[in-house]
Amino acid sequence: MYTNILTSQNNGISTITINRQSKLNALNKETIQELHAAFRVADLDHDTKVIIVTGSGEKAFVAGADISEFADFSVSEGGKLAAKGQELLFDFVANLSTPVIAAVNGFALGGGLELAMAAHFRIASANAKMGLPEVSLGVIPGYGGTQRLPQLIGKGRAMEMIMTAGMIDANQALQYGLVNHVTTLEELLPLAEKIGGKIMRNSSVAISAAITSVNAGYEDGVNGFKTEIEQFGNCFGTEDFKEGTTAFLEKRKANFPGK
Repeated sequence: MYTNILTSQNNGISTITINRQSKLNALNKETIQELHAAFRVADLDHDTKVIIVTGSGEKAFVAGADISEFADFSVSEGGKLAAKGQELLFDFVANLSTPVIAAVNGFALGGGLELAMAAHFRIASANAKMGLPEVSLGVIPGYGGTQRLPQLIGKGRAMEMIMTAGMIDANQALQYGLVNHVTTLEELLPLAEKIGGKIMRNSSVAISAAITSVNAGYEDGVNGFKTEIEQFGNCFGTEDFKEGTTAFLEKRKANFPGK
């Protein structure tokens, strides 16, 4: 079905694996298109409660964008490249109603780190290296990197990482709050699945409302508190709320219908 990615679904978890090992899983136009399609399918699938995105092999999550595709672009083509990519993949992933965990195995550079940052949170293998090296090519991050990195690690650290084009290792990423957990390469997917399992015990409808509310706080001109009030109110009209509160009062485990 796909040329550059692999997908699988198991026990409520959809795993999307970028599979271009010879190119260190670099993002080209076709891969971005395929990722958009795979995320869309997973998000619309009622049986999928969590999405994990990772890279194939042991070397790279995604080692950046495929530079050969845009090296000769004009100003307007460059602008369109960023706008289309953000709309199709990076903003799309950030605003999905299904939780997305990035399991960062190896290099996550440029567009790769931007994809990991678009996910709702990140875990990394001990050999992971992260950075936004775009200024070393005479360009800047164009897939949301200048916005999401400061939101995650603070302005000063983000400025330093972007200006030096340097890489940080997994432990520094953990210290910065860029990733939530660091583990061995072997344990990376099992850990992502374990966290996914904890997420799945809860109401998918409430989780979707929480994603909308948290994201609202980072949007210009949007009042996050107002969004939270609205989403909180909406929860009262769901079957999940009825089941969750009833189960609590009956001292039993909730069995959420996801509606």
